[in-house]
Amino acid sequence: MEVLKIATAGSVDDGKSTLIGRLLYDTKSLTTDKLEAIEKTSKQKGYDYLDFSLATDGLVAEREQGITIDVAHIYFSTLKRSYIIADTPGHLEYTRNMVTGASTSQTAIILIDARKGVIEQTNRHFFINNLLRIKNVVVAINKMDLVDFSEEKYNSIKSDFEQLMAKRDYKEQLITFIPVSALQGDNVVNKSENTPWYFGDTLLEHIEAIDTKDIYHTGSSRFPVQYVVRPKIDEFHDFRGYAGKVYGGDLSVGDDIVVLPSQTKSKIKEILFYDEKYETASRRSSVTITLEDNINVSRGDMIVKQYELPTIEKELTATVSWMDSEKMRHGNKYTIQHGINKVLAKVDNIHHKIEPDYSGIDEDISELRINEIASVTFKLNKPIFYDQFKNHRTNGSFILIDSHSNNTVGAGFIQ
Repeated sequence: MEVLKIATAGSVDDGKSTLIGRLLYDTKSLTTDKLEAIEKTSKQKGYDYLDFSLATDGLVAEREQGITIDVAHIYFSTLKRSYIIADTPGHLEYTRNMVTGASTSQTAIILIDARKGVIEQTNRHFFINNLLRIKNVVVAINKMDLVDFSEEKYNSIKSDFEQLMAKRDYKEQLITFIPVSALQGDNVVNKSENTPWYFGDTLLEHIEAIDTKDIYHTGSSRFPVQYVVRPKIDEFHDFRGYAGKVYGGDLSVGDDIVVLPSQTKSKIKEILFYDEKYETASRRSSVTITLEDNINVSRGDMIVKQYELPTIEKELTATVSWMDSEKMRHGNKYTIQHGINKVLAKVDNIHHKIEPDYSGIDEDISELRINEIASVTFKLNKPIFYDQFKNHRTNGSFILIDSHSNNTVGAGFIQ
């Protein structure tokens, strides 16, 4: 079944966890024991309603404080598709967690408290979705029950958010506004009689209608080789295949290809999946490819079409989200994990810090602190083959690893 990955974002008490819990409850995705635990805890707290946020807040500190701290992944399905929701924290000090949760998502839901409207954190949440090139964004104006389901209030918040949209650089982004009450269930799964002035889809109807093929399409085919298949049996003594996953566009039998970094040329001979043969491997499919020529191909190499070459350089500039308590400074050395390749990298220049609330950039910096975002140039010890993140999300991103602690200290999006 097709899977859609969704990231949520919102400020403290905007109702992200409650919204997800409501989705699970109304789609009958909560297990009996989970529902009983929610009912019991809600009564213990003296609530006359079910506290659906308990369905997602897994840490003790989250339940005690009523906030989201870590990224929780929630899985549920409807008859149309399966979903993975990353419930990300809204606090400023957990910006890195939001980047982590949203980096692999195809759709985002930004919650806004109808009483507060667009606030500074809303700018930050939208900036990160824009940075990560998330195409489909739902702006869920929540707690409409607390403003008497006012159409005027809804339109005012929508107008303020549209002014924010004018600042983005990713113009292909599709923004959808939905008035909801996560607590009462209005326009989450079922249409609300309290908003007769709203003629759009409910939240579930909208995410079920999103075309994931459009989300994944990038045009350029990328096939990182994860494993060289050489069976040790007489029947397949001469077999040499290359296993991996197709990213970007499709690959077909007969395509003229180039193997990177050697830049050796050949043609695709076969596309295999177990004992089945295919003429075309669609994007996101895991297959084994054989080539017409017996050339040297190793794990970490990349197979691309001859006329769709990526950039091959020993230097790159990227937007980096810093995630470590130890500061990044000029001259620091890290390991860049780009796909399945690892290269040594040195910080050549920290150009400027980017304020993720659309307030501008700060050029007077010499270091990068935790939760900060900056434009950084790295020198590499060997070339890698990459694309700009805006053109190819998979081949245009990487993580930074501290060579001493082996911790992941940052995420980069190639400019």
